[in-house]
Amino acid sequence: MVWRKIFMLNIVVLCACVSIVYPQQANITARDIVYPIYARNGMVVTSEPTATEIGASILQQGGNAVDAAVAVGFALAVTLPRAGNIGGGGFMMIYSADDGRVTAIDYREKAPGRAHRDMYLDEDGHVDAERVQYSHLASGVPGTVAGLALALETYGTMSLEQVITPAIEVTEEGFEVTPWFSEGIKYRAERFRSHASTREVFFKPDGSFYEPGDVFVQEDLARMLRLIARQGTDAFYRGEIADLITAEMERHGGWITKEDLAAYRPAVRHPVSGTYRGYQVFSMPPPSSGGVHIIQMLNILEGFDLKALGHNTAATIHLMTETMKRAYADRSRYLGDPDFVDVPVEGLMSKAYASTLREQIDPSKVTPSQDIAPGTPPGYESPETTHFSIVDKDGNVVSNTYTINFSYGSGIVVQGAGFLLNNEMDDFSAKPGVPNDDGLIGADANAIVPNKRMLSSMTPTIVLKDGKPFLVTGSPGGSRIITTTLQVILNVIDHGMNVQEAVNAPRMHHQWLPDQIRMEEGFSADTIHILKSMGYDVITGTAMGSTNSILIDHQTGFLYGAVDPRRHGLAMGY
Repeated sequence: MVWRKIFMLNIVVLCACVSIVYPQQANITARDIVYPIYARNGMVVTSEPTATEIGASILQQGGNAVDAAVAVGFALAVTLPRAGNIGGGGFMMIYSADDGRVTAIDYREKAPGRAHRDMYLDEDGHVDAERVQYSHLASGVPGTVAGLALALETYGTMSLEQVITPAIEVTEEGFEVTPWFSEGIKYRAERFRSHASTREVFFKPDGSFYEPGDVFVQEDLARMLRLIARQGTDAFYRGEIADLITAEMERHGGWITKEDLAAYRPAVRHPVSGTYRGYQVFSMPPPSSGGVHIIQMLNILEGFDLKALGHNTAATIHLMTETMKRAYADRSRYLGDPDFVDVPVEGLMSKAYASTLREQIDPSKVTPSQDIAPGTPPGYESPETTHFSIVDKDGNVVSNTYTINFSYGSGIVVQGAGFLLNNEMDDFSAKPGVPNDDGLIGADANAIVPNKRMLSSMTPTIVLKDGKPFLVTGSPGGSRIITTTLQVILNVIDHGMNVQEAVNAPRMHHQWLPDQIRMEEGFSADTIHILKSMGYDVITGTAMGSTNSILIDHQTGFLYGAVDPRRHGLAMGY
């Protein structure tokens, strides 16, 4: 492969990355990964090694952070089909070193033009989970190709063909199947086997599994990527790929039309921003709920001395939990697509509103979720995603999170196109007050409307210190994305951790309803005992998120990259 030859000849990795893999049921207790990988000129951190190598090679060839991000986005569609995609959507945050501006690109999926509020209700008025999650009706109009192309055209320096070519070569020549990749297919095997188009891609011709060491080739996907490389977004939204998507829909009762695809446009939005202990935090605005509530929670927690209380102590976790409850209660009422509803962004993020919420928190007493309702801010009128962070030699920064919702989305491959369809329609409120698959409650603000973007928890975030990028972070994890990203920020700023320690540390989560704290393994037994004695329902379970992050030390000139050990990622710099 040309890209790999260039990479091997020119890239210099300054610090070896110790790779310890934590499966989703892992015990997150290791403390031996405490030093992040470091470099001076550029850094790429993703959830999949080949994609990281491709991004780093683009930087080494002279591309900027956006060039590398787009190359990584297309590469992950090949090597990480459970989350990487061209059939889904996401959010990209870009910091420009030239003018110091932060820009948000929204390429979230949209509801088809035929969609309506009650489209997933059965004759008894109940939500049909199969229809909203695993049918052809579960898919929103994809935004990834349009969003990545817009970012490249506006902020990149390379052509679409240049940045897609490495992904095409991997698709055509194949890549070696890892145990994680093989296990993922086996986990979804029953659902995959129910669709002929999916069976053709993810199983061998005789119907057997791809095992570790096998080579996985995707001929149809390679042809689609070549079309995009040559014809740009028209290939996907107006040309042959659009024809394949609509034919798939027509055969199986889906509602995405060629008109829906042709009308899709990504949106450039102003990021939300706030301050925390002298740092400036930029994050994704609605239709992401993540940025608003990251800043809201930081505003509340700024009034407590978390450093003095200690990292992951019962006292600190109590304050974080009470804060999370109130933010997620507000999420349930106010958040939605700003093109369709009036979201009280400034009110939710105001320091004054945070102060009123902080006053409701008793440092020694639990407030049951049933006693917490959405507040009144001033001026009111899944779990499979992937995040990557990139910094180039000139100081440009990209924080990107994108998804097809569930692991492998709807599980439906577009016949002849080789890529999976998303099931993002489940992120709408199919019925007000009824939780979605993540247990999140929604209201009218997130009701289904034609051409509307569904609410998301994706939270790509850039933190500035003294006006310069300091921390680049974000995570997959469905409803846990927001709290996972919050904890990385707190670990660095309040608890003084290096970026790898901040990423490794055990995480907790509360989302108002259900009223329980979810905790990874690795917390002190004494801490859990104290929380239970306070009245908390504590659930210890699976690992949360994958916060591939970069910390920038402007005093030394070093970039520190931290790959999350919960997944099979890689950090590389030069």
